[in-house]
Amino acid sequence: MKRFLIFSLLITAILQTFPVRAQQAKSFYDFTVKDIDGNGFNLSALKGKKVLVVNTASKCGFTPQYADLEKLYIKYGNRNFVIIGFPANNFKEQEPGTNEEIKNFCQANYGVTFPMMSKISVKGENIDPLYQWLTTKALNGVMDSEVSWNFQKYMIDESGKLVDMVPPKESPYSKKIIDWIEKN
Repeated sequence: MKRFLIFSLLITAILQTFPVRAQQAKSFYDFTVKDIDGNGFNLSALKGKKVLVVNTASKCGFTPQYADLEKLYIKYGNRNFVIIGFPANNFKEQEPGTNEEIKNFCQANYGVTFPMMSKISVKGENIDPLYQWLTTKALNGVMDSEVSWNFQKYMIDESGKLVDMVPPKESPYSKKIIDWIEKN
């Protein structure tokens, strides 16, 4: 009987921790980041929109994806869709510039009008808290992933939940992204 009581108490304690963990899970909207000009940008301002989060770099073989990202933003921006670029220098130092240099490069070479954020780290021990959330199932409740290279794309739904990830090699115009944007 004593073993049963201890076992019952243990099971009860374990089950009671699950709702607490679920309540601790953050959404995309719980983060504040800095935009490319250094101003605070509360991601909760994007509630009700689908958000494509992309880590970017100016000196990468995938850098021409900026053009497709901009076209995608122009085409679907009126459908409660936004793209947010996060410059990162995590892969072979392909984003060495300052925020000002990155901003000028994006505007001069690709006419970027979608929101660009300040340069961050998307992996390693200095990983930005947003990217820690994006890549850790225990935090985002959906999946573990690792940012494998520049221009990896994360899809966030209108309620701030992570939906999926698209690898760097896939175009911003991939079927997966287009179907997700066009889905009501």
